[in-house]
Amino acid sequence: MTIVFKVSENVKQKMIEYYKDIRREKTPPYAIFQAMEADTIITLYESGKAMFQGISADIDANIWTDMEKKLNNRTIDINEPKKEREKYKEELNYYYSLSTIGSDEIGTGDYFGPIVVTATYVDKDKINFINDLGVKDSKKLTDDKILKIAPSLIKEIPYVTFTLNNKDYNEYQKKGYNMNKIKAILHNKVLYTLTHKEEKYPYKKIVVDQFVYPRKYFEHIANATEKVTNITFTTKAESKCASVAAASIISRYIFLMKINELTKELGLEIPKGANAIVDEIGSTIVKKYGIGKLNEIAKLNFKNTAKIKEALK
Repeated sequence: MTIVFKVSENVKQKMIEYYKDIRREKTPPYAIFQAMEADTIITLYESGKAMFQGISADIDANIWTDMEKKLNNRTIDINEPKKEREKYKEELNYYYSLSTIGSDEIGTGDYFGPIVVTATYVDKDKINFINDLGVKDSKKLTDDKILKIAPSLIKEIPYVTFTLNNKDYNEYQKKGYNMNKIKAILHNKVLYTLTHKEEKYPYKKIVVDQFVYPRKYFEHIANATEKVTNITFTTKAESKCASVAAASIISRYIFLMKINELTKELGLEIPKGANAIVDEIGSTIVKKYGIGKLNEIAKLNFKNTAKIKEALK
């Protein structure tokens, strides 16, 4: 049993005092201490999170939830994580029993490469096919695996994709559009296109991974002349809903193809993400092609742009 919750500063100090004589010699990273009492391991982190692990974890945790109630009139339900897991399992079974349309995007965290948004329709009769490919655990799939299975998905599953190149992304940024607004616009675009195809799909739900509160999502697309509003927003949608998982893989596949095209065009191995390697490649590109090239191939509002410019001084 593992129980984790954040303690208030006054309770934190009492825990430090209470466990001072039974602390372990080695302390995990970012932890103030780790102690062993009977069958329970207690770890208190600098952030104030307290973790109780062991057969009697609930008993030890209750000491401090009671303390929170007494000192701070704060109620902590240590069964909440269990409730959340049960809710997640229920949603998992629910969405995987329905014919759905779902959408997902790739590339929003990558300095190079486009943003790719895909919407798919997965009939409930295709869910076993989806699972057999390994789509259900798409977050765990390597790029090599995605390159292998995506063509099968594309062949079998109805979908619509939109690719936003970085030149257009940078124009959106100049207009004051933040990333969530851009994502909302693109999700609406592919969902509307798929749901208004000549062939009508008998879906029960339209599912989108919740990246912003629904009210804000609809504010972002308020000016769209064509919009989809009958959406179910849920967190971790990619692992709950077959159509969202399929959309994620197709988006990733197209993104990887675009990165490969860019690699061939520039004669450089273009990295994914937004890390220090990206900064190094960015500097090389600017030296070879000029600073203006970044406007075509990179998301200029990322911090990488400033680092690249600084490195070239």
